[in-house]
Amino acid sequence: MKIVIIGGTGLIGSKTVDRLRKNGHEVIAASPNTGVNTITGEGLAEALAGADVVLDLANSPSFADADVMAFFETSGRNLLAAEKVAGVKHHIALSVVGTERLQESGYFRAKLAQEKLIKASGIPYTIVHSTQFMEFVSGIAQSGTIGDTVHLPAAYVQPIASDDVADAMADVAQAAPINGTIEIAGPERFRLHELVALYLQAMNDPRQVAADPEARYFGARLEDGSLVSDDSPRLGKSTFKQWFATAPRR
Repeated sequence: MKIVIIGGTGLIGSKTVDRLRKNGHEVIAASPNTGVNTITGEGLAEALAGADVVLDLANSPSFADADVMAFFETSGRNLLAAEKVAGVKHHIALSVVGTERLQESGYFRAKLAQEKLIKASGIPYTIVHSTQFMEFVSGIAQSGTIGDTVHLPAAYVQPIASDDVADAMADVAQAAPINGTIEIAGPERFRLHELVALYLQAMNDPRQVAADPEARYFGARLEDGSLVSDDSPRLGKSTFKQWFATAPRR
């Protein structure tokens, strides 16, 4: 099959490209730095010509409310319109567990808008809801840092390694569309503040972590189940300890 991966040079995209190429597929790693831009439309028709499957793994460069909404709506409309012309048979998008529950957040409002465009497009689709990537824990810590203390909610998270996400995305790309949503998650649950404290301790980072009931997660107030799945998710293989043992240090 010819498979186009939007965001194919990013963290998840590059790993997914490698897996699909090893399985013998023709894979296009599409991103602005390879001449394919879903915001301007540059190179989109050429990349999609003859494509069977499109994976949309792109993310907004800005998380500001207006910017992220503009990114996912513009990119989604341009991409889906080009796919219709090209006759794409399966559109796959990576989204987030809890998107529909966290509409206080501009980022999650934008992801839900993206999902609605996909469902209304008429193109056969699969949406993959993932829990937070383990590689994103550092960014979560930074988002809650005030002075020398990281303020975070005590809600549950079930982090998943990017390698496990890429495995799932490659499998979905080689399967038939389900016209629905599947969920993926890591094998362990933590309280968010405890996970970040574990990470900072392992990194010898002196910041302290406080469970703060008033703290928000990228603008949203969390309940215990906001970021985890109880809908029989596909579980990744890597525990946090296993991931950290091989993760690059930054």
